Amino acid sequence: MFRAMRDTTWDILITDGLVFDGHGTMPTTEDVAIADGRIVARGRDLDPALASRVVEAAGRWVLPGMLDIHTHYDLEVELAPGLPEAARHGTTTVVMSNCSLGTTYGHQRRDNGEYVEDPIIDCFARVENIPKHVLTRAADEMDWTTSEEYLAHLDDQPLGANVVPQIPHSMLRAQVMGLRDSVNRDPSHDEIVRMGQLLNRAMKEGYAGFSTDALPFHYLSNDPNRKTKIPTQWTTREELKTLTHVVRHHDRVWQGTPPKDSPVDTVKTFGLTSGRLFGSPLRTTIVAAMDVNTDRTILPLAKVLMAVFNSRLVDGNFRMQALAAEFKVWADGPLTPLCEEIPELRELNEPDLEDREGRTAILDDPDWQARFRTMWNAGKDGKGLRGFLKKVRIEPWALPTDHEKLVIDGNKPVAAWKGLTFADLQRRVEAFRAGRLDTTTAEAAELRAFPADVDDDANVVIHLLRTYDLDFRWYAITANSDRRAAKAALTHRYTLPGFNDSGAHLTNMAFYDANLRGLQWVMDDGLAAVSRHIMRLTKEPADFWQVDAGTLDVGAVADVVVIDPARLRGWDPESTIELTYRDDLGDEVMVNRPEGIVTTTVVGGTVAWDGVDVAPEVGKVRLGRTLLAVNG
Repeated sequence: MFRAMRDTTWDILITDGLVFDGHGTMPTTEDVAIADGRIVARGRDLDPALASRVVEAAGRWVLPGMLDIHTHYDLEVELAPGLPEAARHGTTTVVMSNCSLGTTYGHQRRDNGEYVEDPIIDCFARVENIPKHVLTRAADEMDWTTSEEYLAHLDDQPLGANVVPQIPHSMLRAQVMGLRDSVNRDPSHDEIVRMGQLLNRAMKEGYAGFSTDALPFHYLSNDPNRKTKIPTQWTTREELKTLTHVVRHHDRVWQGTPPKDSPVDTVKTFGLTSGRLFGSPLRTTIVAAMDVNTDRTILPLAKVLMAVFNSRLVDGNFRMQALAAEFKVWADGPLTPLCEEIPELRELNEPDLEDREGRTAILDDPDWQARFRTMWNAGKDGKGLRGFLKKVRIEPWALPTDHEKLVIDGNKPVAAWKGLTFADLQRRVEAFRAGRLDTTTAEAAELRAFPADVDDDANVVIHLLRTYDLDFRWYAITANSDRRAAKAALTHRYTLPGFNDSGAHLTNMAFYDANLRGLQWVMDDGLAAVSRHIMRLTKEPADFWQVDAGTLDVGAVADVVVIDPARLRGWDPESTIELTYRDDLGDEVMVNRPEGIVTTTVVGGTVAWDGVDVAPEVGKVRLGRTLLAVNG
């Protein structure tokens, strides 16, 4: 028997799949019928003759479209609204405008009398590692100035996935204060009131959340602000309490990041989730519960915070986001978000991508070299406080300075170096000098150019960065190397596991696939565990942001994914990562494109991905929706 809303011919019939409905119950083998963009029937032996298109799903999982709860797709929506990577990975809903950055108020350009403010480029370029030419293309077309106009704009876009916009704090500050003043002084009482009014208006319009950021290494990218942190970093306690009060009043989501260098400030800041102190719990979600390789205290602290803030004593509604992958970050020369945390390397991130001369001048400066050498080699002799902290795995930043943990990638400058660690390369130089290495003439010339003292790790790094600049590509794994610890964080009752960071760090990360990785992690725990995890990637985050998504209930909008579990089980995620040029973005992008795992993605009743190609409709007709909070 099956339940049907009406007697009709179906647009799509998905047959014989193991159906996970998003509620966390055990799956059942069923057919799923779709018509007019909605699920209209579920059951056994539905008649394929009634369907225009039949998707055979025997031996496969059928589940609601997954949510990517932390993205920076705001810019890609303007340049490639079909969001093809989302469809490829079974993502049908994306939460945007995270970490205080977004496009809610348009480009926000204004002449302040000293310079022309350009907040989109200034804020996004370094924080999210999106090239300025990509940002400029998007910003040049932005013709809206209010949150209401932005929603109207999104409603006109040919979206390939559902989008959940939030109000970004940095842009809200710049809207009220201007960019220059937002990073140079505290807001006046009237300006705080005005920010609250704009946020309140947006909440009434249906925005599902508000985002801030407190990570202390997020900097602006244009003159005269290259040594200045983004606007949200300048917030006052009064300002943050006022704005989160507005969010609390509307029962919406506050997304933030911790002031990681101050545990006291972290507790004070996220204590704003407390219903005991502030009248009602504030939906709060924080990035991120990860097992950081250089600081073993981070994940235990996260677990403590989740337990305390969700306790009866505090009465909060506190969730930390979790990543189902090793936190593997690539760099082009010195350009990587990992380097922004370290003052000496941050200086190399201040010049524009094209400004090799500026980076070289820094690298040639004897004072900078001395400071860098002191920083890079600190604690490696095992002596002193830094040596002790290195031994006990409590270091001040995420980037490892251990050359055994830094890996060369790509065929430049020498193909034979791909896959070598920095330490391997040092040993290769020594072997060449000792006459023990038979190599090509081209590599010999490169090895001959290394400094005399290659035992000094800092000398090697300075040489590589100065000689090859952006052509020297490398990576480090900075968190979640211990699969058991990472999985425990992912499946913790107070985490949200849909963190991917999609749409940002174009050449630095490839996490579009983290939801699939998480499903792979729980497969061996049985179907009940898989069903629960699917719920946590679908209905649970949809309920947290209070948007209409996340189930396969009859009557629900037909956002559906079909997955081949055999291909998922056999997938090696590291083998499918690639750096590819995307014409729609006009730049190279790191992606992860597994084959044969997601065999069908349906968005709004239309097949957006057929397991081989993105459908021709994607990016041309509107498949996805702008999802607003349903509680108001």
